[in-house]
Amino acid sequence: MDSVAKNDDADRPPVLPCPPEWANGTLAAPNEPGGFLMSVAVARYQNFVGGQWVDAVEGDTTEIINPASGEAIGEVPQGSQGDVDPAVEAAKKAWSEWRDATPGERAEVLLKLADVIDEHTEELAQIESQNVGKPLSYARDEMPFCSDNIRFFGGAARILEGRATGEYMKGYTSMIRREPIGVVGQIAPWNYPLMMAVWKFAPALAAGNVSILKPSEQTPLSTLRFAQLAADVIPPGVLNAGASGSSAGEPEAPTGPA
Repeated sequence: MDSVAKNDDADRPPVLPCPPEWANGTLAAPNEPGGFLMSVAVARYQNFVGGQWVDAVEGDTTEIINPASGEAIGEVPQGSQGDVDPAVEAAKKAWSEWRDATPGERAEVLLKLADVIDEHTEELAQIESQNVGKPLSYARDEMPFCSDNIRFFGGAARILEGRATGEYMKGYTSMIRREPIGVVGQIAPWNYPLMMAVWKFAPALAAGNVSILKPSEQTPLSTLRFAQLAADVIPPGVLNAGASGSSAGEPEAPTGPA
């Protein structure tokens, strides 16, 4: 993906859709396999909304800290309630087509998302290790589990079905039809950031919904990097991801009518 850096402000780190370890020098302890000496460079991220990379509406940012070292490793948008409605509008626009996608089409996208994790396992594991402060070996073990879960829900997309069609009253035919509900707001916790994100968005997308995903404000980096890697795989607006403070998670619905 081409860089979308904003270079008009020399005091801010550049936007880096490239692997963050290129800027940071390391995403693991120097004495751990795969670790290198750490530099002071900080990778800057943006929110992923409607297939576009955007800053917070109010322009605020916050530093992400490696809890193992206390050093800043990233800068992300500090979103607020004002960032919710644009994300909802982007998701609603995408849902008008995604809800009509066939189970096979939804499964194909999910399987490609799983491939993205497999192809970038080491990079994502190192981001996870540094952002959460956990041993790199633990983070590496989580990546195949993440991709396997996405493939599970990709398979599940093909077996969603209506049940119990029949005549239960004279003159009437009754059936259950499973339909997507629309835009789903999802909040992932800090402890297994990418895995928890997968558990949120994968079943929602498999069922024909679209997702607005808010990772933890302490550990958003692996989710934002995954969104960067998946940008060319998933239709714009089907998966939206944004770093933000707790206030962005307060609205359960947009201010206008759904």
